[in-house]
Amino acid sequence: QVHIVESGGGLVQPGGSMRLSCVVSTNVFTFWPMGWFRQAQGNQRELVAQIATAGATTYIDSVKDRFTISRDNAKNTLYLQMNNLKPEDTAVYYCNRAAVTKWDWGQGTQVTVSS
Repeated sequence: QVHIVESGGGLVQPGGSMRLSCVVSTNVFTFWPMGWFRQAQGNQRELVAQIATAGATTYIDSVKDRFTISRDNAKNTLYLQMNNLKPEDTAVYYCNRAAVTKWDWGQGTQVTVSS
């Protein structure tokens, strides 16, 4: 069974920055495209950024030029650098495979952007 642990969330003021990390308990991490997802209260979970095995990245429009996804395959770790945060970025953030089939979801990490 694969375990996912996200960390790095918290409270930040608008315009601030935050770096999220996600450790996956399997070396097959290397062979999968990975994504950061978020779920705001009352909304469905959405994919906000993804990174291919070779490193190509894609983002939804609302986070383009503010968020950067990266991966360290040697550490089975996924990162999300978030800059110029906005209140609408407030959500629980999760990572998982960017594929039709998913591993079991982790608990996520809460990001709250508020003054």
